[in-house]
Amino acid sequence: MDIILEAKPRETGAHSTLTKLRHEGQLPGVIYGYKVANKPVTLDYKEMAKAVQKFGSAGVFKIDLEGNQINAVLTDIQRCALKGTVKHVDLLSINMAEELEVDVPVMVIGEASGVKEGGVLMQPIRELKIKVKPSNIPESIEVDASNVGMNESISVAEIRSTVPFEILNADEDTLVSVTPPVVVNDDTAGQGDTENQDIKATEAPESES
Repeated sequence: MDIILEAKPRETGAHSTLTKLRHEGQLPGVIYGYKVANKPVTLDYKEMAKAVQKFGSAGVFKIDLEGNQINAVLTDIQRCALKGTVKHVDLLSINMAEELEVDVPVMVIGEASGVKEGGVLMQPIRELKIKVKPSNIPESIEVDASNVGMNESISVAEIRSTVPFEILNADEDTLVSVTPPVVVNDDTAGQGDTENQDIKATEAPESES
């Protein structure tokens, strides 16, 4: 990794202080874990965003904390509910020689045969929790859906032996499935219209003779 993010210690205090930091382009956060006590910090918002864009949210970030370089992973990202901007991050300092548990995005590749037949592709799980050494964390886990037909699926059990790390999700968890499209019954809709017409006709006043 060729991007080193500088983390500056910050004082914990009022909410207004955090707001001021954000307006100045700083991102409040906290670093904890391997050889690091729980340390409130700030990082440059743009530099952090650039690093996440390049290496992904599951990547290992090199942090310069008061002259000491540490390796860390993101464990939590808090966003503004209205704007979607990042408000706060938690960084876990790690030992590069030890395995850790991380969530990695699932990327579906290939066009499912069931979709070509008119089916709808479903992806119930968009992340998998894996146990892996930091240097081997993948940006994503690819799942090839090309051979998934109508009413078929791919479970965790079917890809477990194809990856070089341990997947912690249950075997029965579904990664991809193809379901038939929802069919609207035009006849039923027509009957509803007729019933409405009958109600209106019944409710209509009788004409004077």
